[in-house]
Amino acid sequence: MKPPVLNTIDSPADLRRLSRAELPALAKELREFVLQTVSQTGGHLGSNLGTVELTVALHYVFNTPYDRLVWDVGHQTYPHKVLTGRRDRMHTLRQLGGIGGFPRRDESEYDTFGTAHSSTSISAALGMALASKLKGEERRAVAIIGDGAMSAGMAFEAMNNAGVSHAGMNADLLVVLNDNDMSISPPVGALNKYLARLMSGNFYEAAREGAKAVLKNAPPLFELARRFEEHAKGMVVPGTIFEEFGFNYVGPIDGHDLDALIPTLENLRSKRGPQFLHVVTKKGYGYKLAEADPVLYHAASAKFNPAEGFVKSKPGKPTFTQVFGTWLCDMAAADERLIGITPAMREGSGMVEFHKRFPRRYHDVGIAEQHAVTFAAGMACEGLKPVVAIYSTFLQRGYDQLIHDVALQNLPVVFALDRAGLVGADGATHAGAYDIAFVRCVPNMSLLAPSDENECRQALTTAYRHGTPVAVRYPRGTGAGVAVEEALNEWPWGKGVVRKTGKRIAILAFGTLLHAALAAAESLGATVADMRFIKPLDTELVLELARTHEGLVTVEEGCIMGGAGSAVLECLAAAGLAVPVLQLGLPDVFVEHGDPAKLISLCGLDAAGIEKSVAQRFGLRPTLAAVNG
Repeated sequence: MKPPVLNTIDSPADLRRLSRAELPALAKELREFVLQTVSQTGGHLGSNLGTVELTVALHYVFNTPYDRLVWDVGHQTYPHKVLTGRRDRMHTLRQLGGIGGFPRRDESEYDTFGTAHSSTSISAALGMALASKLKGEERRAVAIIGDGAMSAGMAFEAMNNAGVSHAGMNADLLVVLNDNDMSISPPVGALNKYLARLMSGNFYEAAREGAKAVLKNAPPLFELARRFEEHAKGMVVPGTIFEEFGFNYVGPIDGHDLDALIPTLENLRSKRGPQFLHVVTKKGYGYKLAEADPVLYHAASAKFNPAEGFVKSKPGKPTFTQVFGTWLCDMAAADERLIGITPAMREGSGMVEFHKRFPRRYHDVGIAEQHAVTFAAGMACEGLKPVVAIYSTFLQRGYDQLIHDVALQNLPVVFALDRAGLVGADGATHAGAYDIAFVRCVPNMSLLAPSDENECRQALTTAYRHGTPVAVRYPRGTGAGVAVEEALNEWPWGKGVVRKTGKRIAILAFGTLLHAALAAAESLGATVADMRFIKPLDTELVLELARTHEGLVTVEEGCIMGGAGSAVLECLAAAGLAVPVLQLGLPDVFVEHGDPAKLISLCGLDAAGIEKSVAQRFGLRPTLAAVNG
């Protein structure tokens, strides 16, 4: 039996030694390898199955890593990782100490730019292309961007810049649009394959430039010819907009057809200036279950049998995301002014049911976080009450709009910050580590941190009814399993509650780490307060605890610098109280990917870690569990 082709590939140089006839077999093996890997490790699935042939073709045609490939978002780079010397480490994918789920410069020289947030690839690749020109290097830069990421303004800002001359230099940049939102329709068949080769080839370019030279001295005829070419191309390809940006548009072509991809890429590699290739792929390609339901098979959260597919798990504790989704529907039923907004995260943010029940009040604005925030502000100006469901890590991208368009005008917009704190396998790029620090410093903004599922519903209700800009942060996954009341109850504004009364030390818990704090307090004999509000801080409670205890401990699943603990220190300083304060939170490093519970433990934020830190700081006697922990 002939050995698998994939086993002979330890680098793209090995791939380029294969004959064209061997590539389809390699692609088939690579797709099966990715499927088997993800079935054991979890991770993104559909997008990776859809980019197998494109990945093979890019590494086959371009001289990587000398030529630069920049993958947008990067969740589709598992085939790339396999072909670039990481096949033997794929079993560690997204695990602590293993390889990451996104490109990382410190992981491989083939990962030329670290990504995980969308729409950055064209900017980065343009920078690389012009840097090569300035250094006198003959290399190509390729940005591979999906149709979803193409909706963000940053991608168009980069294209607008790429299409112009830079100090007399044109960037040798290729943008590959990986369009997987449409099925491969008849225009992507044989005729379009022929047109793609024609438009990317030398004859077409020579004829085009020759016509320009002849007609440039007759401006009316030149303009007529230009418009004729533009409209003629527009009848068979949707590329006019990219031509207007100064790119030479080619496509669309079948992104699963190596016989179409390789000759077209070879032609484009020899071109100078900005080039744009439109390829059409299918998410989950080659795995029927993923092809049939690309949304469900976007990512695997646990192991599964590829022959059976994803098996529905038995209902357990509701996740915080589900609590939000239910609350959103209930509040929308109670108040017709509520509008739900998401930047392309309907499923991830728990808005599927809301979309079904209130379609006219649901708005998915695409991967456009800046627009989402200002869009909400505009609606709030007209008397509506927008709720923006957005991951903590993605609100970072709309920070200017949060300040200038919402907070400065004191508009009643609620921000439901999902994935606050550590997120596990997605790692540092997706961790919600900074929202406490960057939200609480903005005037007019308030920030709430519920400790369990029921408090999450109450916090959202409190935020919605307050009538000013408010953010509610909650983590990924499930909580303590507290039953959720049906009533839309509110909290007293700006007030925390004491959950356990003790002596000497008071632990001020912000958010879901309350439960770890309560467990630690059992052996420490400490007081524990569920602070609930990060801003406005319950200063009365803070000062009372400071006056009745020898020391305070703040606990938060966010960065220590500028976080909730800093707010407590500011409160004490303003009151002239000198009380020892121990701040526990996320350290000043980017926390890597791994099991969430393990990461929390490594950061010293589980019960044993809190107990040990408090005991050491204040000279208390820790339990054996804390010492060993």
